Amino acid sequence: FYFLEMNARLQVEHPVTEWLTGVDLVRWQIRIADGERLPLRQEQVQLRGHAIECRIYAEDPANDFLPAVGRILRLQEPAGPGVRVDSGLRSGDEVTRFYDPMIAKLVVHGENRAAATTRMLRALKDFVILGDLTTNLAFLQDVIAHPVFQAGEATTTFVDEYFADWQMVGGAVPDVVFIAAALTDLLARRAPEPSASLTGDPYSPWQRLTGLRV
Repeated sequence: FYFLEMNARLQVEHPVTEWLTGVDLVRWQIRIADGERLPLRQEQVQLRGHAIECRIYAEDPANDFLPAVGRILRLQEPAGPGVRVDSGLRSGDEVTRFYDPMIAKLVVHGENRAAATTRMLRALKDFVILGDLTTNLAFLQDVIAHPVFQAGEATTTFVDEYFADWQMVGGAVPDVVFIAAALTDLLARRAPEPSASLTGDPYSPWQRLTGLRV
């Protein structure tokens, strides 16, 4: 017997395909729904480089990957060439038990596998999620950095073989860190704007003493 699956929708990991082909699959899907024809034939599609996707989840890898709930006090996503983040959450949002615990999809692209894994490691380290919930960020860093994964030799038993007893180095983040992050953000929002203009431009960020957010 053979079992085949066909989804009449985009795959969750479609950003990987978009990185490799340079094609906007969402735009294609909309155009097809509008009755248009595909702009390219299969033989015209070219693959370039290597792409990796990590799904950032509110879950506890040290506890059989159980979903986690809580509020995100501070969310800072990585950015830069070859880095893509698909996310619908921001600082202050809450992850509840009523929805899927996926926080974001982090996708990177490089000229080869080595470049892509290096870029993914950097992006994971730059991904900041502070709050009263557990995420799989540290676990993903350890997975990407593992020699077996780096060599491209990981199989479906990879996690069971090498991460069965995984624990986050350093343990849980102390509550004082979350308190400090929340207070810093609160004070920054409440701080008064300077009344004097040093530049003559009321919209210039260089006269703001409360910090600059981009």
